[in-house]
Amino acid sequence: MFRSVISRNGIMFTKGQSRSLLPTFRRWLNINVLTTPNEHALKFLSVDGELFQTPGSKSIVIKNTDTTLINNCKLAERIFLECSGAESLMIGDDFVSVNKDSMIDWNQLRPDVVRILLEHLKSGENVISDDFFTVKELSEKAGGGYNINTPKFEYDEEAEEISEIIDELIDTRIRPAILEDGGDVDYLGWDSKTGTVYLRLKGSCSSCSSSEVTLKYGIESMLMHYVDEVKEVIQLLDPQQEIALKEFDKLEKKLSSNGSDATKVSV
Repeated sequence: MFRSVISRNGIMFTKGQSRSLLPTFRRWLNINVLTTPNEHALKFLSVDGELFQTPGSKSIVIKNTDTTLINNCKLAERIFLECSGAESLMIGDDFVSVNKDSMIDWNQLRPDVVRILLEHLKSGENVISDDFFTVKELSEKAGGGYNINTPKFEYDEEAEEISEIIDELIDTRIRPAILEDGGDVDYLGWDSKTGTVYLRLKGSCSSCSSSEVTLKYGIESMLMHYVDEVKEVIQLLDPQQEIALKEFDKLEKKLSSNGSDATKVSV
């Protein structure tokens, strides 16, 4: 299911002191643009060792409607300001995934996104402000667009051990594959009474039509194979995702109904 690769030369810059004192060291930065299973999301990968975040950091998701988080991330601010049609982005260690409006063509967005990412890497600036996670936590507590009703569970020693195994499996066996597709996954906990594992898909996976396949035939199958206590995997959605899913279901039913009516008329 792997994707086509588009290579783009980056910006040349010089390290060191003045030309008269030291020989000039020039380095090219490159961004590879990778398609994902989601036609409305692309993965912009830094391939020269320059990172957007320190290795192992949690992926950061920012939507174009969240002014508070945008104000604490200059990179997001530039992308949403200069790239009309960009709806959300996810910042990983060495890549940024951008989700776009379905009515916008990638040819309009891609060059500007690449340019902005290269300029950011050249600058050496931090992606987010020092207050970003504090602001994010306050936003979620206030019922912001990222807030989801995460179940709370109390574990005995055995259930806690199983939870740790599930978390490790997701982090070491499942998450790397999802990151390859420009997405990410958060483990939210498991219900020891029902065997239900709760997850949250992010980035290109969050609005992908194949996310249910990834969830059921990828993640669920693997967890059930390794952990007998796991019986089901469920994805939890934030309010905006729930609204979008309901609207999509309405559209599907309407199209299906129109198709049935057309068949009756033709008969």
